[in-house]
Amino acid sequence: MRGPRPRLPALPALLWLALAPLPGPAARAELRVRVRLPGGQVTEESLQADSGADCVSLELRAADGALVTLTADFRQEVKIFRALILGELERGQSQFQALCFVTRLHRNEIIPSESMAKLRQKNPRTVRQAEEVRGLEHLSMDVAVNFSKAAQLSSHIHNVCAEAKEAIYTREEDVKFWLEKGVDGSMFEVLPQGSDLPELQRCRHCPDRWKPCICSYSLSIEWYPCMLKYCKSRDAGGKVSSYKCGIRSCQKGYTFDFYVPQKQLCLWDEET
Repeated sequence: MRGPRPRLPALPALLWLALAPLPGPAARAELRVRVRLPGGQVTEESLQADSGADCVSLELRAADGALVTLTADFRQEVKIFRALILGELERGQSQFQALCFVTRLHRNEIIPSESMAKLRQKNPRTVRQAEEVRGLEHLSMDVAVNFSKAAQLSSHIHNVCAEAKEAIYTREEDVKFWLEKGVDGSMFEVLPQGSDLPELQRCRHCPDRWKPCICSYSLSIEWYPCMLKYCKSRDAGGKVSSYKCGIRSCQKGYTFDFYVPQKQLCLWDEET
């Protein structure tokens, strides 16, 4: 997409969040925080947690207008990124383009759903900036996921990726992990790579809008609770114990490389 792209600014501000107890065995909760983007703008980020389904979801609008969602399915050890990207109508694209990237969720990447559901903030007007910047992750998404069969991988794919049925990608190394867990391999299809097709270029170097190429898309989760903080207390007998007393926030960027059947589906990835 052409024209100036606002960047999400990051502001150094310590977020004080209370881990408040919620009633009931399973809690659903939503928290909205104001986050500074890299370019200085402030956006609102929504954090939703469902401790019953053991999942969390974060959503924010990036500076270029894209709506970015991260869903973490702890039960299935699956992480789903979705981007709704504004289309370039004057260049023949639809109003928006949807992409989904599905990867393995590792332990300690994000706080548990039960803790996320308990988060409360003292000052909702405070603009947040992550305390820790985690390194950029560059991922080669070399496998397509069949939408109609993906519920076995994670039931959340059906809702999160509904607009991206033909554009759901994952990695071969993550597929191997899921196959060992007993997931049906028929939902996965290995995509063409540069090693298979020497003429396959990166989209930014491809002059023909109707040729297949390797597309690149970058997104950033500007603020998310990545760790729990623990405080210590001492009882009357002098015994020391620890308890959860807050969270540590992180920022992390991702770049995904994936095959597209025509460059027209990847117009943002152009040489500048």
